[in-house]
Amino acid sequence: MFNKKENALVQMADASQAQLAMNHLSGQRLYGKVLRATLSKHQSVQLPREGQEDQGLTKDFSNSPLHRFKKPGSKNFQNIFPPSATLHLSNIPPSVTMDDLKNLFTEAGCSVKAFKFFQKDRKMALIQLASVEEAIQALIELHNHDLGENHHLRVSFSKSTI
Repeated sequence: MFNKKENALVQMADASQAQLAMNHLSGQRLYGKVLRATLSKHQSVQLPREGQEDQGLTKDFSNSPLHRFKKPGSKNFQNIFPPSATLHLSNIPPSVTMDDLKNLFTEAGCSVKAFKFFQKDRKMALIQLASVEEAIQALIELHNHDLGENHHLRVSFSKSTI
C-alpha cells in the first residue's frame, strides 16, 4: 500500500490461516496503535518484478527462517495461540541460562515478570512479560535470535501461564 504507509497487505497460505490471523490480531496493540485486520479485496500481494524498485515496502516471507508455520500438517499448527503476556521459548541450547534469557528480554525493553524452564526439557521455557503489547514486540524482535551453538530462539505465544 504505497500511498498508505500505515496499512499493509499480508498474504497467508490459505483462507483459514488468514481468518486465524484476523481473529488473533485484530484489536491488539502494536507500537502504541490498535491493529485492525480485515480481508482485502486483493487476492494476492504483487511482488515487484525483477529489477523493479520497491522502496523496501514488499517482502516475500514464503522461504524465510522466520516462518514458524510453513509445513502443512505440522504439529506447529496446533500451537498457534492468540497473543498473551506469556511467551513460549524453544530451541534453547544447554549452555544458555535463565539469567541469559531474562537479560536478553530486558535488553529488548521488556519487563520480565516470571520465567520457568520446562521441567522435562530445558530446551523450552515460558517467560511472562508485563503486557500483551510488550510480548508482541518481544516476539517480533527476538524470534530467530541467534543464541550461538547453531541455535536460533523460537518464540511464540503460549496458552499456558506461569
